[in-house]
Amino acid sequence: MADKIEKKYLSTAARLSIAPMMDWTDRHCRYLHRQLSSQTLLYSEMVTAPALVRGGAVHLLAFSAQEHPVALQLGGSDVDELAQAARLGEQAGYDQIDLNCGCPSDRVQSGAFGAVLMQSPGLVADCVAAMREAVNVEVTVKCRIGVDEQEPREALPAFLEAISNAGCGRVVIHARKAWLKGLSPKENRDVPPLDYALVTEMKRDFPDLHISINGGIASLDAAQALLAQGLDGVMIGRSAYHQPWDILADADRRIFGLERAPISPETAVRRMLPYIENHLTQGGRLNQVTRHMLGLFAGRPGARSWRRLLSEEASRDGAGLETIERGLAFISEAA
Repeated sequence: MADKIEKKYLSTAARLSIAPMMDWTDRHCRYLHRQLSSQTLLYSEMVTAPALVRGGAVHLLAFSAQEHPVALQLGGSDVDELAQAARLGEQAGYDQIDLNCGCPSDRVQSGAFGAVLMQSPGLVADCVAAMREAVNVEVTVKCRIGVDEQEPREALPAFLEAISNAGCGRVVIHARKAWLKGLSPKENRDVPPLDYALVTEMKRDFPDLHISINGGIASLDAAQALLAQGLDGVMIGRSAYHQPWDILADADRRIFGLERAPISPETAVRRMLPYIENHLTQGGRLNQVTRHMLGLFAGRPGARSWRRLLSEEASRDGAGLETIERGLAFISEAA
């Protein structure tokens, strides 16, 4: 029963999620995002199964209990290795384990995982089945609508059927094809056209599968419009990173229906101070946290001064909370 309750809660949290983004959605970023929204499902950066199982890099799994609900995204294609990595993720306390079948980078391709797995739905199904057997938490998949010369209207349904038959009940679909040859990872985020209609169609064809849509979504208005079309969830990436307050501060009310007024960006900064102080006490550097806070005041008076101060001074030796206080003073004076 506990497992069923947990899955139901996560399905609700997945109405809005923040995409796993390499070098961006680390534990400090997620802690900031949690100050803004108590409900949104957060994701780790992708962690490769070989790094955990062969490399013993379990330090990559560290996170704060205040980040829940939080999912671990794994990269890999070895069935046994992914099962072991999933088990390590569960032991570390993650609420969900996600398999990356959408990243188009060269490094990912050379390891035979990421978006290239769209070409091997049977292998992905085997991986999902093994991971589900290894853990009690939910196992999910993030994918594209297809890769290279695949016809999405053929490839995507076949892929979804394979993972669904393996017991995957929740999937995030980036509504773009990935071109593994000819486009850079950055271009793969923008150049291939979005096909929201196909993802919506998949929800009608797979009504029992919890489907979230990802790609090009830059506001809560857009998220609400997609949810209104019958999709179960919306995943937002770069916009949530560059403008975290705009995306997350009112999400609990608008997406999850809670009677909760959004906190101000200043309050979010204040809530981060004890966390930052603890990080500094443990030998961390200020910019490791504040680099994720540069966009908190995006579009507001003083935002440029805030960004410039943190960008220039937070990386200096000995930089501490006084740097943040100076930044807040810029905001106050501008207002």
